[in-house]
Amino acid sequence: MSSSRDARGDDGVARSIAEAVARRSYGKLVALLAMRTRDVAAAEDALADAFAAALADWPEHGCPASPEGWLMTVARRRAIDGARHRQVGDDVANQLLILADEIDECSTDALPDRRLALLFACTHPALEAPIRTPLMLQVVLGLEAKTIASAFLMSPAAMSKRLVRAKTKIREAGIPFSVPEREELPGRLDAVLEAVYAAYAEGWTDPIGGDTERRELADEALYLAQLLVELLPEEPETLGLLALMLFAQARRDARRDAAGDYVPLSAQDPATWSAPMIETANALLRRANAFNAIGRFQLEAALQSAHVDRCRTGRPNWDEIVQLYDGLLSIAASPVVAVNRALAVAERDGPQAALDALAPYADDPRLTDYQPYWAARANLLARAGATAQALGAYDLAIGLERDPAVRRFLQRKRMELASAGS
Repeated sequence: MSSSRDARGDDGVARSIAEAVARRSYGKLVALLAMRTRDVAAAEDALADAFAAALADWPEHGCPASPEGWLMTVARRRAIDGARHRQVGDDVANQLLILADEIDECSTDALPDRRLALLFACTHPALEAPIRTPLMLQVVLGLEAKTIASAFLMSPAAMSKRLVRAKTKIREAGIPFSVPEREELPGRLDAVLEAVYAAYAEGWTDPIGGDTERRELADEALYLAQLLVELLPEEPETLGLLALMLFAQARRDARRDAAGDYVPLSAQDPATWSAPMIETANALLRRANAFNAIGRFQLEAALQSAHVDRCRTGRPNWDEIVQLYDGLLSIAASPVVAVNRALAVAERDGPQAALDALAPYADDPRLTDYQPYWAARANLLARAGATAQALGAYDLAIGLERDPAVRRFLQRKRMELASAGS
């Protein structure tokens, strides 16, 4: 009789503690689970299973020191198991969810930040290098295939197929996701840097901070870049990436006037830029240069530094900028670099020289839907006196532009050109 009463007493204590936790922390626990699963109903089911497990386990083994922590751990595992059994989502996302769980339970000295650890986990040598960054952007940073495709000058359908093929390979080959050791990080760094910058660039496209998700994405990317510098302070490209992002962040608020209209770099007031950010960016760039190992992000940061210096001093430095673009093209050739280089060539050598420089890219399919190419081409054609062609290029640029303020800016330029030619 006594042992039966003791068992009932233990059961009652366990139940009362569970009920107290439910009253105090149920909403918070569901929210934390839903942040991982993005499925509130599944989070509630997993937590219900965890409470049932507690009522079975606590009377026998005693209540844990942290009931909320115990429930959260069990609920996370139930959520993962549930996703496996339902075959909901994709295998890669589920594997990374499991890895995130392991990182939370057993933090690693090599990578103390969970999000950064998951990025490096996507750099397994068995994965082809071109797919590593898109995979990170989708399954770790949460970007849609359409957005990722735009960053890589691909069609959404082509990017979706590439991601599906990669995930199929991961599943069929049994490629494991694991956090690399600290000594492995430099060899896996390039794709992580590219993903962090792509995430920042996507977040930076919200100029007035009205889109909360984009603002948070830009802030998170900036935080990850700062963390990479702390983690790998002797890797010059981490320094270059952070410098590049700080140069951009320094003038983020200057891209719109009080009425919300777009203000191009040439018309921005340098006094409105963040001087401390620019000073920090230049210091980072000097640190990176000291390693004598030039890379893409250092060159891009150097270009931003040169633009800042020209705008602040009013002294033309287009020859220096073209040379920097030449260096960038030699190590990271892309039509995007070619377009930006052509705009610098136009300032140094005139619009026709710039159009000649762009001529080899006229049939490049990657530029078909790339708005900055058509905006640049419209500007150059207008300056070269080819009004009809310029108007057509403006039409394409306007149609491709997503930002209403930039679209209005392009429409005004087109109207001015059309009026001048009539």
